Amino acid sequence: QVQVVESGGGLVQPGGSLRLSCVVSGSIFSINAMGWYRQAPGKQRELVARLTSGGSTNYADSVKGRFTISRDNAKNTVYLQMNSLKPEDTAVYYCNVVVNFGTRDYWGQGTQVTVSS
Repeated sequence: QVQVVESGGGLVQPGGSLRLSCVVSGSIFSINAMGWYRQAPGKQRELVARLTSGGSTNYADSVKGRFTISRDNAKNTVYLQMNSLKPEDTAVYYCNVVVNFGTRDYWGQGTQVTVSS
């Protein structure tokens, strides 16, 4: 059983910052990639940022320079530092984890981020 639990969402004013956390636990041999996706109302889920076990990162163009993904291997935790938030960043943010040499992936339940004045 693998659990993926996100936290850190909330309401923030435009220009503000939030840090999301995602903790992975359970029967895992290896974590191959961890990423953040988001889904706004009426839109498809999209990649925000992704970090592989080799250290490679990729970001959506819309968040480059504002968001940073990082990982604490000892805690099986991935973070998303979000700065200079905009109303268009409002969405449910989901954590995705690829484990066991790419054989499975798991999703968290999502955390709401709302950027509004």
